[in-house]
Amino acid sequence: MSNANMGHLEALVAGALGEDRARATLDMLAIDPALLAERGDLVSRAAFAMAMNVALFDDLLRRVPSGAAYVADTLARGGKVLFDHGALRTVRLPEGPTGALPGGEDAFTRIFLPLGYEMAALYPLDRLKMTGRAYRHRDFPEAIPQFFLSELHVDRFDAEFGEAAARVFGTSRDPLDGPAKALLGRFEADGAAPLAEAMASLPTILAAFDRQHDAPDFADYQLLLSRSNEAAWIATEGNAFNHATDRVADVAALADRLKAEDRPMKERLEISATGRVRQTAFRADSVERAFADGQVRQVPGSFYEFISRDIDPETGRLDLAFDTGNATGIFAMTSAQAKG
Repeated sequence: MSNANMGHLEALVAGALGEDRARATLDMLAIDPALLAERGDLVSRAAFAMAMNVALFDDLLRRVPSGAAYVADTLARGGKVLFDHGALRTVRLPEGPTGALPGGEDAFTRIFLPLGYEMAALYPLDRLKMTGRAYRHRDFPEAIPQFFLSELHVDRFDAEFGEAAARVFGTSRDPLDGPAKALLGRFEADGAAPLAEAMASLPTILAAFDRQHDAPDFADYQLLLSRSNEAAWIATEGNAFNHATDRVADVAALADRLKAEDRPMKERLEISATGRVRQTAFRADSVERAFADGQVRQVPGSFYEFISRDIDPETGRLDLAFDTGNATGIFAMTSAQAKG
């Protein structure tokens, strides 16, 4: 099928994943018809943002077998996934940049803001020495997945930790090239860009959601792990999707069913202070990662999450907020010791 016969969203995803994989992934997801229908000379920032999220969802399922099995079961039951949000972890070194990358969340706000996202709320994660920020799309706040973007503050740890963090993360490269930056500038200025330019640079922008630094030294990894599970996770996984989240009608009932099926479930629900946002997750799948010494070791990878959101009575709209306590509990899904 040629691009001329596809809507922008399908064309972008097909260009990034290949037509078969694109069609399969789009069929998994409940997507607003307005995003699927867009055609014409220019791609909107909303359609591009959704295409980026669809490709990131596909990447998450490739790395998280427990999530892929759940999605396959959901489809077999006649359902679809309503992709609520994805989560990313970043590192803020005291000196500013992280190698060649902009420091901390700046590596991603330069992508999110031109694509129509805005910061919706800030969530101090003090127990983890991190700050979380929710980024929500202006044009389709309920239909385009949010990002929960967290930043680990190296300056809140001791000097030995800081030295190890500088060695590990200081080798980071910047994946964005000139055309990708120009495309983001076009979206920022006009809210839209030519389809060919968007298709050409989507793979480059997707490459930002990966590990940009060299394989860590195992001793540095162990030192980071001794102080922060999250820092150790970023050392092996980088800025890959930490989790993707399915918005479901009744997360408590779903959790009971998945526990009965012996899925790798979190023990208890996380319930927001308002009671309107309820979350649980699978425990992170293990992955094999090579370290600087050439040895391959098992470490925690990414995971799949579930959320239910109620209507906020003050607005009459879906409560799209997050919760500091919920986030801290969910982050524990990647807490584990590396083997070997």
